[in-house]
Amino acid sequence: MIDHTGISVADFDKAQAFYDKAFAPLGASLLMMVPSEYTGGVKVGGYGRERPVFWLHEADAGPGRHYAFTARSRAEVDAFYAAAIAAGGKDNGGPGPRPHYHPDYYAAFVFDPDGNNIEAVCHAPA
Repeated sequence: MIDHTGISVADFDKAQAFYDKAFAPLGASLLMMVPSEYTGGVKVGGYGRERPVFWLHEADAGPGRHYAFTARSRAEVDAFYAAAIAAGGKDNGGPGPRPHYHPDYYAAFVFDPDGNNIEAVCHAPA
């Protein structure tokens, strides 16, 4: 149902460095930067696999948002978590099963540099 979404980040370059590393294991990357003449000079960029679906917009940011990204395997969840922590993310629940959601729910959670709760989740059986 959601075509694309985005968040505000206080420091675009810092957020980009984090998301470049955290999303690499999921096969996602920065696919587009909106030309500054259309943004009033504000940095706006979109991440995705085939097209931009998760956008960063440099502006006042605040914590408390939660975004879950699909991983194609449990190994991708593990790699996402390791990459996100190495990129400066803060632990909010390491890789593992979350059977209270459903029996095959396997996920990891990190806080990004702005305090957003970022999750990678795989719904496939082990």
